[in-house]
Amino acid sequence: MAALSPLSVALLVAVTVGLAAAILAWRERPEPGATWLAVLLAGQVWWATFLVFELEATTLPAKALWYDVQWVGVVAIPVGWLFFALAYTGYDRYVTPFSVALVSVVPVATVAVAAADDPGNLLTVGRFVRETAVGTFLDVVPGPLYYVIAGYTYLLGAVGSVPLIQLIRDDARPFRGQSAALLVGTAAPWAGSVAYLSGAIPIPGLDPTPLVFVVSGVAYLLALSRFRLLTLAPAPRRRARQLVFEQLHDPVFVVGTEGLVVDLNESAAETFGVDRRAAIGEPADAVVPKYETVSEPDGAEGDAPRAVPIVGRDGRRPYEATVRDVTDDHDRTTARVITFHDVGAYLGQQQRLNVLNRVFRHDVRTETNLIQGYAARLRTDPTDERALSVIEESAGRMLERSERTRTAGELFAPTEESGSAPLPDVVDEAVADAREIDPDARIEVGTVPSVSVSVVLRVVLENLCSNAVRHNDADEPWARIDALVEDGWVEVTVADDGPGIDPAEYDVLDRGTETPLRHGSGIGLWIVKWGVDHLGGRISFAEREPRGTAVTVCVPVHDRGGSDADREGDVPDDSRSADESAPLGPPPNAGR
Repeated sequence: MAALSPLSVALLVAVTVGLAAAILAWRERPEPGATWLAVLLAGQVWWATFLVFELEATTLPAKALWYDVQWVGVVAIPVGWLFFALAYTGYDRYVTPFSVALVSVVPVATVAVAAADDPGNLLTVGRFVRETAVGTFLDVVPGPLYYVIAGYTYLLGAVGSVPLIQLIRDDARPFRGQSAALLVGTAAPWAGSVAYLSGAIPIPGLDPTPLVFVVSGVAYLLALSRFRLLTLAPAPRRRARQLVFEQLHDPVFVVGTEGLVVDLNESAAETFGVDRRAAIGEPADAVVPKYETVSEPDGAEGDAPRAVPIVGRDGRRPYEATVRDVTDDHDRTTARVITFHDVGAYLGQQQRLNVLNRVFRHDVRTETNLIQGYAARLRTDPTDERALSVIEESAGRMLERSERTRTAGELFAPTEESGSAPLPDVVDEAVADAREIDPDARIEVGTVPSVSVSVVLRVVLENLCSNAVRHNDADEPWARIDALVEDGWVEVTVADDGPGIDPAEYDVLDRGTETPLRHGSGIGLWIVKWGVDHLGGRISFAEREPRGTAVTVCVPVHDRGGSDADREGDVPDDSRSADESAPLGPPPNAGR
């Protein structure tokens, strides 16, 4: 048996290294790019293996046969490289059956021409056996298809290298090492191919490309073992960052330097009723809510965040807007990211804690001291009717406040938030509750549309109606409820003929906070405000002539139809621009 030539031995080393790398890559399936890296390495092994057969063949027909078989590996390498690079770096959306089929048209055609014995001399126009000092080679004169497939191979290699070159400058060291090893692995065969086509190789017929597969295989093995090529791929990181942006609960807009919308996440589209496709490329002031207010970057660290009230598909809510510049490597601003954080729940919670703390620390303590004082008088004189009456009234007020406090706690329970009920039923329950308080009260109900509303509105109307009756000093308290629906919003007005409310109570509600010296006398008006704020609505108060007040609450319809665009209009009637706070006039008797 004849000994193998030194070149065949070198090729078998490349085959061994490449086969080991291919097996490692194949075992890592289904990690991103594992299959395509195995295809690339299998192509190198195929090419080098059948080149050995060509070198060891002794006749021209035999050498030509093994030369044609090598084309399967030759064309598989660039296809495997391109789709490996795309899948590995997170651009797997381009790795589809259609794209694979499209990219494989030229390679498949090349293999078909070689299998058909090269009709028309498309691949080679001449084949000769060359005797050299290092072996016997098949020297070919390339045909037109040869140069086409060569150029196509370089094109696929260049395209696949682009995302890997970007990782060279990545902050993560493993990704830098991986990409460097991969680029070395693919650059070495390229260099050998270019040297062969340019005639730089002094030995006729010697294509050094398969020989440098040893370098390529070692580079791939290094990337697989030392830099954990497939077990630590950047593809999930890219997808995860995209997922975080898309699934972020807060609405986010990306605005370019020219003031045009570059991107927005799903939350922004849903919250503000924006068509994502139509919004891209539009002026920011036509898409981003209150853009003229929030477009400037945030100030120095520690500055108070800006809260802007905005009407969205879920009603009117206060949003904390933050703006951050996006800069490139040269510290040039390329875009701005505007994030809206709904702070309504946080502000409401702080407000409720403040008010409930006042109720327990001030009101309950005052009533307790009153009961203790008059209880001492009863101990001295058990017949003191005055003391007994005061104790009963004080206990009644404490019971009422405890019930309202419980209502305030249950108002924002998840079951309450998600429930809905017909508006006529909600109004009837509020009226029935008020009539239980004072059977002599005259309560009129005007037109009430048959729409669904959140059950939280029931608590709001019950407080408005019961307080309009309870704190009315007339012999026959009067109240009236009217409602209408406009542009996906429900507007309910409760009017009474009571004495109104102390201006101090209104001032506390307007400021939104209480202090030890400036606080409300009850919790009812706060419950009304919290309920309306919770629903993303608005509340306004107006005086009536000759006496009395009218309070109007405007909240979104709970199960409203129509498109998002139909629902993003401002609150009807007395609503103002979203820059203004909810209008507050002299409030009714709801707060006592």
